[in-house]
This record gives sequence, structure tokens and C-alpha cells, in this order.
Amino acid sequence: MEWYWTLAMLLGAILALMAIGMPVAIAFIAVNVTAAAYYLGGRGDFLTVLERGVGVLAGNAFESMTTFALVPIPMFLLMGELFFHTGLANRMFNAVEKLMGRVPARLSYVTVAGGTAFATLSGSSMGSTALLGTLMVPEMSKRGYKKHMSIGPILGTGGLAMLIPPSALAVLLGTLAELDIGKLLVAGIMPGLILAVMYAVLIYVRAKIDPDAAPNYEIEYVSWATRARLFTFDVLPMVSIVIGVIMLIMFGIATPSEAAAFGGLGVIILAVLYRSLTLQALWKSLEGAGRVTIVALLIIFGSSTFSQILSFSGGSNGLIEWVTGFDVAPIVMLLIMFGILMILGMFMDQLSMMLLTVPIFFPLAISYGFDLIWFGVIILLALEISFTTPPFGLLLFVMQGVAPPGTKFSEICIAAIPFMLCAMALVALLIVWPDLALWLPNLAD
Repeated sequence: MEWYWTLAMLLGAILALMAIGMPVAIAFIAVNVTAAAYYLGGRGDFLTVLERGVGVLAGNAFESMTTFALVPIPMFLLMGELFFHTGLANRMFNAVEKLMGRVPARLSYVTVAGGTAFATLSGSSMGSTALLGTLMVPEMSKRGYKKHMSIGPILGTGGLAMLIPPSALAVLLGTLAELDIGKLLVAGIMPGLILAVMYAVLIYVRAKIDPDAAPNYEIEYVSWATRARLFTFDVLPMVSIVIGVIMLIMFGIATPSEAAAFGGLGVIILAVLYRSLTLQALWKSLEGAGRVTIVALLIIFGSSTFSQILSFSGGSNGLIEWVTGFDVAPIVMLLIMFGILMILGMFMDQLSMMLLTVPIFFPLAISYGFDLIWFGVIILLALEISFTTPPFGLLLFVMQGVAPPGTKFSEICIAAIPFMLCAMALVALLIVWPDLALWLPNLAD
């Protein structure tokens, strides 16, 4: 069978199973098992062929799932869940708002900062959007904020969450693509800070142009002594844990797995010191982290087996040879892959997109000579931008579900566009100056 028919049948079968409502990971595993029996089972009766093929597939897949490099995923997720369920995140939210005083549009800044922290640690842009949409948008609406100043920053936090470590999704991408996870995490720091500055400038300019978009309101005066206490006890300890994790990885003091364990232990110690670590909070945190970790492991299982099937069937090699046979500049190929992710983001979540594209995109990136760490940062940004692309980005529908009654879908789309354009501008900067992503990883070497 020609490679293109093989590729079409594999992808078509997966998409068909997804279309009838089967979970993505299960759809991949079902197709992988069937294909394994065909390509890896050899000759014999059906049961023998199936057992032989699935045995080879499972042996290789479980080897990829039991690597030390996967430890950061549950640990980073547990950090985020503990921050939320123990109330440490709310302490930081409230402290940051008081520290900002009478800064115009301060709730927009608080939303970006706090939302980024939660989404980064939780690894779920959809969960972060639902949480902030429920908590912050009603409060900001009550204060007179216009929709684009309340909804837009929430939708924009996902791009920062994908880049600034600790990022569970970056660890997952690094695992699937067999990248140096430490370098990938560090590579996101500089682009993430640049994107944060872009968001802050955007909020500042829009508040200057239209002061009524984020009106000032009377707040209780906070003395400098109180501000110092809030910063020392409610902000600095939480921020120190995140910075500590980054520094341990960046300077090679600890592996990403060890640094993640340090971060998780740090949050537990803080929760104990603040007397907020209850059995209920611990159980909910373990349950939330465990649920997402299981999904991530299923994704890794499906991806590793899918990569094997593509390799054994000749589908990936045939596609690479076909694509590289065209006289297409590397930048054009990069933009094509970027566009594909934009389209997939209208129908799939980020984990599903990784599962479908990593086995194909990264071999193509190697053939075109892309730096894989730089390419990984581009992919992370593309995954997030696709989530907010009107009119079908999934985060737009999540926000529609939790926004105050009467919020029009068109208002959500308009609020998302400026933040999406900031992320696209960052992609352009990374293409022109790759060292924005590679400088810190190279410095760590």
C-alpha cells in the first residue's frame, strides 16, 4: 500500500472515531492496536497476529511511559492544585490587588498575573479560563470594566502559561518529541516575559485611550507597612517557589524532575505554615493532579505507539520525502505547520493536537534543519493561539459558558483578538531572532 493511503487511513480512522464521540486517547489506542496487528503481527491466525503485534507495541509504549523525565508532569500539576485548594492562590491574588493601589485597570493586570500562575501550574488553559471567568469577570463587571478589559486578559493568560515554567504542557511536549525538557522549559522564559510586557502595554494603552473601559473606584488606603507585610508574607513565598524551580533547572543544580519535586514540597510546607493544608484540600489536589496525569500518560501511550505505526508503515518517511521534495523554503513550511495547528485548534484540545501532530511535525522540523528547542517554543505558542482564534477557538466557547448572562459571543471574540495578535507578534519576533528563545538555554550550558 502506498504511504499516502496508509497515512490517510490511519488519520481518517482516528478522526472518524473522534467524530462519533470516542475520547481522543482511546481513539488513538484503538487504531494503533488494529494497525499493530496488521503491520507488526506477521503471519498466522488472527489471535496470534493480534497478540504478537500488540505485544511489540505495548512493550515499546510502556517503556516510554516509565521514564524519569515524566515525573515533572504530576508534580507541577500537584503544585497548581495545592496552590488553588489550600487558598494560597487567593492570598496572592488579594495581596497583588492591594499592592497595586490606584493603578488604572489593576484588576486586568491582576487577572493576567494570577491567571498565568494558575494556568502554568495546572497545565490547563481551559480550566484556568473557566475558573477566572467565574471568579474575576463578575467582579470586574461590577466595578464597571468593559468586556474587552475583563475577558481579554483571561483569554490571554494561556499564552504565558504555555511558556513560563513550570509548565506541565511544555514537559509533555518535550517528552513526546524527545527533547531536553530542561532546555525547553528555560527557553520559554524570555519569550514569556516579552509576551507579558506586550500584554501590560496593551492593557495600559487601552486604559489610556478609553479610561471608562476600566474606571477607577474608591479603595481602602493601604499603608506602606501593610504593603511590605503583604508582599513579604502573601506574595514573596509563592513567587520564590516558582523562581526556585526555574533556577534549579536553569543552573543545572537539579533535573526538571527533582526541581518539580522541590516545588511540590515547597507548596506543602507553605500550606502547613499558613495552616491551610486540610485533608480535604490535599485529597482534592491529589485527585485533580491524578486525573490530568492519567490523561497525559494515555496521550503519551497513544503518541508513542502512533509514531511506531507511522514508522513501520512507511507513512512518516513517505510524507517527509514527499514534502521535502518540493522546493519550499523552511519558513514557508513552518508557516504551513503553524496554519495546520490554527485549524486543529478549532476542534481539539492541546493534548489532542500534540498527539496528532508531534509524530509528523518534529521529523519534518529535523529534515528542514530547525533547532528543535526553538521549534518547540513556536509549537507551544501555536497551540495556545489556536485555542483563542475566532470564530471556533475552544477557549471562546469555554468563556461563553462562564461569562455573565447577556455576554455576546461577538464580544468575546473581539476581546480575544488583541491578545492573540500579541502572541502572533511574538512568533514573528522568534522567527526573526531565534536567540530570544535560545539565549538562556545556551547560557545554561
